[in-house]
Amino acid sequence: MTLGDANIFYLLLRITSIFMILLILTRILGKNQMSHLTFFNYTTGITIGSIAANMVHETDQPFMDDFISLTWWCVLTFLIGFISLKSGKLRQIIDGQPTILIKKGKIMKDSLRSNRVNMDDLSMLLRKQNIFSIAEVDYAILEPNGNLSIMKKPQHQQITKSDMNIYTHYLNHIPSEIIVDGKIIYNNLEELNLNEHWLKNELKKQNITSPKDIFYAEIQTDGSLFINKNEP
Repeated sequence: MTLGDANIFYLLLRITSIFMILLILTRILGKNQMSHLTFFNYTTGITIGSIAANMVHETDQPFMDDFISLTWWCVLTFLIGFISLKSGKLRQIIDGQPTILIKKGKIMKDSLRSNRVNMDDLSMLLRKQNIFSIAEVDYAILEPNGNLSIMKKPQHQQITKSDMNIYTHYLNHIPSEIIVDGKIIYNNLEELNLNEHWLKNELKKQNITSPKDIFYAEIQTDGSLFINKNEP
């Protein structure tokens, strides 16, 4: 093996190791970190990515030093997240609190100023929720993750079935895939408290002898099956 081949092999091994480490650490940190729910999650996520990028780029640096830095940063992130679950005060310090920007249809100037949000920003956030006039808004709350939660004035709210006294039935099931490419999704069956015996009986009612004849099957809210058979 030449020196160049050895360097390439070392680089590939280093990148593979970093990839596996990141995969494990992100699984430990959980989905909140990946979704950047708060400013804290966003900041720690960027830092973890930067450390990992440096580990790939700075091949002349000792691998263990970078590995310890990355691991310790993830440990601190995990610990702060865990402690914030137990302490409401710490959670408010780290993540911040929701802020009312519009209250009873009135724009709260002080809240806009303290959050460094101008009227153009507010209008943009409203348009993202298909609201093009502030006159429609009763309350607008800026969440810690930067999203805007809206409650419209009663005259601008959508009419619901309960408003019109229309009978509504409760959902028996959440629409879920049961068969994909001829294979039964047993996890979904268990989640719905169903079994393979029930499924086969339902298929027999539609003159289907085997799940392999089905490309896709989905249970509907009323318990019936939507079936798309395999093309002959």
